[in-house]
Amino acid sequence: MGRTLQNTMINLGLQNACDEAVYQLGLDMEELEEIEEDAGLGNGGLGRLAACFLDSMATLGLAAYGYGIRYEYGIFNQKIRDGWQVEEADDWLRHGNPWEKARPEYMLPVHFYGRVEHSASGAKWIDTQVVLALPYDTPVPGYMNNTVNTMRLWSARAPNDFNLRDFNVGDYIQAVLDRNLAENISRVLYPNDNFFEGKELRLKQEYFVVAATLQDIIRRFKASKFGSTDSVRTVFDSFPDQVAIQLNDTHPAMAIPELMRIFVDIEKLPWDKAWDITKRTFAYTNHTVLPEALERWPVDLVEKLLPRHLQIIYEINQRHLDHIASLFPNDVDRLRRMSLIEEGGTKRINMAHLCIVGSHAVNGVAKIHSEIVKTQVFEDFAALEPEKFQNKTNGITPRRWLLLCNPGLAELIAEKIGEDYVRDLSQLTKLHEFVDNDLFIREVAKVKQENKVKFALYLEKEYKVKINPSSMFDVHVKRIHEYKRQLMNCLHIITMYNRIRRDPAKLFVPRTVIIGGKAAPGYHMAKMIIKLINAVAQVVNNDPMVGSKLKVIFLENYRVSLAEKVIPATDLSEQISTAGTEASGTGNMKFMLNGALTIGTMDGANVEMAEEAGEENLFIFGMRVEDVTELDRKGYNAQLYYDRLPELKQAVDQIKSGFFSPKEPDLFNDVVNMLFHHDRFKVFADYEAYVKCQEKVSELYLNSKAWTKMVIRNIAAAGKFSSDRTIKEYARDIWHVEPSDLKIPPPNEPRDAGQDKTPNGTAA
Repeated sequence: MGRTLQNTMINLGLQNACDEAVYQLGLDMEELEEIEEDAGLGNGGLGRLAACFLDSMATLGLAAYGYGIRYEYGIFNQKIRDGWQVEEADDWLRHGNPWEKARPEYMLPVHFYGRVEHSASGAKWIDTQVVLALPYDTPVPGYMNNTVNTMRLWSARAPNDFNLRDFNVGDYIQAVLDRNLAENISRVLYPNDNFFEGKELRLKQEYFVVAATLQDIIRRFKASKFGSTDSVRTVFDSFPDQVAIQLNDTHPAMAIPELMRIFVDIEKLPWDKAWDITKRTFAYTNHTVLPEALERWPVDLVEKLLPRHLQIIYEINQRHLDHIASLFPNDVDRLRRMSLIEEGGTKRINMAHLCIVGSHAVNGVAKIHSEIVKTQVFEDFAALEPEKFQNKTNGITPRRWLLLCNPGLAELIAEKIGEDYVRDLSQLTKLHEFVDNDLFIREVAKVKQENKVKFALYLEKEYKVKINPSSMFDVHVKRIHEYKRQLMNCLHIITMYNRIRRDPAKLFVPRTVIIGGKAAPGYHMAKMIIKLINAVAQVVNNDPMVGSKLKVIFLENYRVSLAEKVIPATDLSEQISTAGTEASGTGNMKFMLNGALTIGTMDGANVEMAEEAGEENLFIFGMRVEDVTELDRKGYNAQLYYDRLPELKQAVDQIKSGFFSPKEPDLFNDVVNMLFHHDRFKVFADYEAYVKCQEKVSELYLNSKAWTKMVIRNIAAAGKFSSDRTIKEYARDIWHVEPSDLKIPPPNEPRDAGQDKTPNGTAA
């Protein structure tokens, strides 16, 4: 979520008033804002997407709730020591959190372990361990529409009789100390991005958020006029018309068997009725195609922790496979491929398959990704129910990612096209009229230059490196992962360095290359990549032959509040994943909106950015998905590229020989060995095209006016990538609710004043 103060002032229309009031007190608002901790309760794009979605849902007047876990420790703070990543606990609640309100009156029990008893009256899950879920509510204000939604985060609490009710007579002290075991559930965020780690505590977290949330939703449904009780028992027929639940990846997939358990075991609905309601309630968003990221929980772990849920999953699977078998008799291989249970070795539950079978809609997050989902990853399911599969291209909130972080540019745009674009970003197309306006071109360039000077000052203060603010700011910030190919950027840096040294007199367009992002603590290769970048920076930044022509900076502890500083100062945005691996990306959109040009592959949302702006207004290079597929068919041989390309060979040899690690010449052996022998993401295959494309970038940068005109064309084409547009599509195509652009009357106005503005129909 990042910081809340400035975002709240902007959405409430109070920023200028607050700035002025604080100034009158002899204080500086910006200094005050810097004191607030980031709420870092997610990993990479997935968590940030949820935050943008909350802002858009409130701005569109949807009655929506964001549910999650109130981690005591969020994503770790990253320190760089001697070039290595070191993790520190993110004690973000140390000074309290003024934005949250504990709601103990809504506390709910969550059960674990135990056993299942079957009887004539149905299944009973008994002898369980209970953990309490305590909700904390954080307000989510819409933009200037007097709407405030709720983000409800659950915290784990031990019940007061924890470990004291049974045979634990003597050791009262130990029993109280053991309360920590229950409360550990919400202690810490697992720091993996695009990687599945099948740990028991993680499964507990996933079920914890699901069980608490579903009880909360059902309580609210029963309290509403729709949950009409028919002779004590609630009628749930209207449930899917009143409730829509969107599964953000498979992490909350246990919601599907949990809702079935509630309907069948507790509310005593017949299975078929319960299943129909469940399917119509859930929709699933897939966020990755990397096989190592897909959740596959061992059956024996689920059996121990959630025995009833395993039984329900088996029943769902049996009915699912019976249906497949009736359509495709004797096709045992299809049954194996489509089963929710994977046999062979340890039996596992494929959570993505569970989500597809238990949802009425499945979507990818960019056109190209949704096609890959349909034709490759889940092709059997898409063949069966093609109408279930959709695309919803991701977006970003223009409130945080333009108004808040780049007020200079936001104001400049408003001067030209008015202020309405903030709620309707498609209006940015009006900027096309000003592409040839010399004054506007100069003003856009001036805003960018001011942002760069400000960020350069920040860098000099934090990193003690002298930055040339007129150099090209070439920025690559995102989680560190092999598929995102920070290594390819690194090879390009080394190539530029070698060219400067080979011919110091030759004209070289000065660059400041900024790379930042966190590596999962257990991801060895990602940590080696960080060390390599820092080792290269050490050499480049201290070579007098290079001087101010090339500087390399690794940005420590990349997070939302740092993104808000670096993105508005960026000239060149690096979006260079291997085609077919980045589901969408959202950083790409933030840079586009903030006046950076993109160098990128035809992957994720880059494809649609090129479609919107015209491919000639992005620096597109490298293999397309088809080329990658073809190369896989032929067999990728890294050695071929190394032998054919002298500059690649020189760069790799320098890494291999210890040029960048003279005290430890074989420090980067693992990296080099990976690049030659098991590089799934084919860095060498795109190296040549990448370097050539970077030469075109430098050439255009020399012509400031032509560069800025291309920037304006990009900003003018960024309207599609507002999360407001994304959420409108979810609302219409999946949730079946109508967004309302109406401003509800403020609380100080009499209630009936805005009555004529209130739309007919019921809120969802």
